[in-house]
Amino acid sequence: MAMSTDSDLMVYQPEILQYGIDEFTSEHAKAEADILRKVRDEWWPKAPYTGTELDSTRLTESQFTRCAVYRVLSEYALPQLTKWNAEGDEDKFQVMMKHYKNKYEEEFTSILRDGIEYDANADNVIQDTEKRVIHTRRLAR
Repeated sequence: MAMSTDSDLMVYQPEILQYGIDEFTSEHAKAEADILRKVRDEWWPKAPYTGTELDSTRLTESQFTRCAVYRVLSEYALPQLTKWNAEGDEDKFQVMMKHYKNKYEEEFTSILRDGIEYDANADNVIQDTEKRVIHTRRLAR
């Protein structure tokens, strides 16, 4: 199951399915893959579970829903709707793409600061010790 659905997209862009594209199912899968790659790159090496491979089924998917929506909109859905004007004038979809790209980065950073939930022992319960916070504002020497 993907981290987001078309229903989630419609919370942020209620008209998204009224522009001639009926669904964004494959785009949700691409956004999930992007997020998992970013988790493996920015969080997993700092997590206490090193030495093993990240098992994405142990992540709390709902923690990433907003992030996935922003990714679908900025990188996959809205680019299909823009006119890509040769004169360089941005249409409303290009403006929204930039907005949601920034929101995606902000949301991912916020998730890292709050702590990624990872069910390390696979008991279907996230313990406090399984919510690893990455301090991005701490000075490292």
